[in-house]
Amino acid sequence: MSTSRQTAIQDLYPDDFAHCFGCGRSNSSGHQLKSFVDGEQVVAHFTPGPQHISVPGFVYGGLLASLVDCHAMATAAAADLVAAGWPADSPAPRYVTGALRVDYLKPTPLGVELEIRGRVKEQSEKKKVVELSVSAGGAVTVRGEAVAVRIPKSMQG
Repeated sequence: MSTSRQTAIQDLYPDDFAHCFGCGRSNSSGHQLKSFVDGEQVVAHFTPGPQHISVPGFVYGGLLASLVDCHAMATAAAADLVAAGWPADSPAPRYVTGALRVDYLKPTPLGVELEIRGRVKEQSEKKKVVELSVSAGGAVTVRGEAVAVRIPKSMQG
C-alpha cells in the first residue's frame, strides 16, 4: 500500500455486509470503527467510554480484541483496493477472521483516544496476515496478528 484516502474502508463495504458489531455502519449499537489508509498502513482511532471498563480506569480486553479484529479485516480490504488502483465507486471486499492473536502488553487506560494501526505482512489471493498495534497516549498497549480470509461463498447471500 502507498496511498492515502479520506474515505473509511468500512464505508465502502456493500450494504449487505455492513452489519458488523465492530465496524458496520448499519449497526447503530456497535463501535462504528472507521479505518483509513495512511501510506503503508491503515489507521483508526477510537475513544473507549465508561461502558468499556474492566477495572476502574482501564479498558476491557474484549473491546481491545474486537478493535484489533475489525481493523485487521479493514486492513486486508484496503490492501485489495490499493492493489486494484482503488477504482471509483468500487465496494471494498469483505474478509472474515480465520485466526486472531492478541497480546496485552500493559493496561490500556480508559477515556484516552486509542490509535489502531495495521499492515499486511503476508498475502495471497484468498487470505492476508495482518500485524496490528493499539496505542494509548503514544504507548503501545496491545499487539496483535490476524489471518483475514476472503468471505466464503457460503456466507454470501
